[in-house]
Amino acid sequence: MSELTAQLDLPLGVDAPAAARRVVTAVLTSWGFREEHWLEATQVVVSELVTNAVRHGGGAVAVSIETHQEQVTLAVADGSSVVPRRRDPDEAGGRGVAVIEALSSAWGVRDHQGGKQVWVQLRTYPGPLPAHPGTDRTDAA
Repeated sequence: MSELTAQLDLPLGVDAPAAARRVVTAVLTSWGFREEHWLEATQVVVSELVTNAVRHGGGAVAVSIETHQEQVTLAVADGSSVVPRRRDPDEAGGRGVAVIEALSSAWGVRDHQGGKQVWVQLRTYPGPLPAHPGTDRTDAA
């Protein structure tokens, strides 16, 4: 499988995390990433990223997905330059960074168009991928 990319702009609002989960899952599934537990972990990560962008970011929210072989990186950009940090959980939240760290192999923040982009490298995909993204074919053409 060669490198694949997808981008999605989301309107701010309470429906943004659910929309991001649906779209990211659909894209990854169409690329051959179909292992259920891995996809569930991915949905949690994207939900945390988008929820934080909606709550604390400002401006539009942009989601990107990049793959190279079985390695997937998700990134969410927003209009705030405030960098997320681990904090003690309370009734209002504070668990997001810990959840992201538990479900990924790496994460970080980079400047992005006056705001920031939080990227997460997901754990390596555990199953075989089709040789032809978007199909169930595994044989060479």
